[in-house]
Amino acid sequence: MVKARAYFQLLKFRLSLTVAFSSAIGYMLRVSEFRWTNVLLVMLGGLLVTGSANIINQIHEKELDKLMTRTAKRPIPLGIISPAEGWVFCVLLGVSGLALLALQFNYLTAGLSLLSLVLYGFVYTPLKTISPVCVAVGAIPGGLPPLIGWVAGMGHAATFAAMGPQPWVLFGIQFMWQFPHFWAIAWVADDDYKRAGFKMLPSPGKRDLRTAFQIMTYTLLLIPLSLLPLEFNIAGRISAGVAVVCGVLFLLLTFQLMRTQDRKAALRIMFASFLYLPIVQIALVLDKIQ
Repeated sequence: MVKARAYFQLLKFRLSLTVAFSSAIGYMLRVSEFRWTNVLLVMLGGLLVTGSANIINQIHEKELDKLMTRTAKRPIPLGIISPAEGWVFCVLLGVSGLALLALQFNYLTAGLSLLSLVLYGFVYTPLKTISPVCVAVGAIPGGLPPLIGWVAGMGHAATFAAMGPQPWVLFGIQFMWQFPHFWAIAWVADDDYKRAGFKMLPSPGKRDLRTAFQIMTYTLLLIPLSLLPLEFNIAGRISAGVAVVCGVLFLLLTFQLMRTQDRKAALRIMFASFLYLPIVQIALVLDKIQ
């Protein structure tokens, strides 16, 4: 039972489910009518591939995780699961998820999911201790799920040429969202991250007005980006209104961080980021243009 629980912990289930949810949103926005079975299969494929990427991250950072309060009790640092066992589980999840997406949907969906896994596990993860540019790199696989879901909805003949601008709009919104989201987390967890040598805050890596201003800037850019689904006939005016209201409320919190530069204000932005994305995405689905 302890071992089974530890394997489940390796998945980072809540994070993986959030990614899978974004994939399902992209799928539902692409198809005119959908079967819930396919929605669940898109989510399952995304969950498996994301879980695999998360395990790569934990294997690579096993020694660093021991240094941080928030990660010291993960299964690999505690020795409940060995790195070798982690790799076996990682490969099983990754292969299963990619095969599901390729066979049930199309090869382009699987290929983009593999790209996301590689970028997250083998590029973003080691960059975390090297340069703050890691956040921009991590924002690419972080932004891909709705695009991947859209491609899954294109059927077995999906190609890059046939994608059109709509999935890139969905990618752009989620890509831009990553910056205030990641930086708010990095601000809150800065002491832990410094112990592990992670360089997550924008250069020069301080919890100061410069960092708060950058968080505000990227949050501000979310507002015009969130209007693009209306411009490209993905969804209607109601969802655009919801996105603008959510964006303005999100932005107001960043002004507070600029004023106070304290952990409590960053914590509010972090929680707001968790709410912003699903609210906007659900509004898009409910208001989508057939």
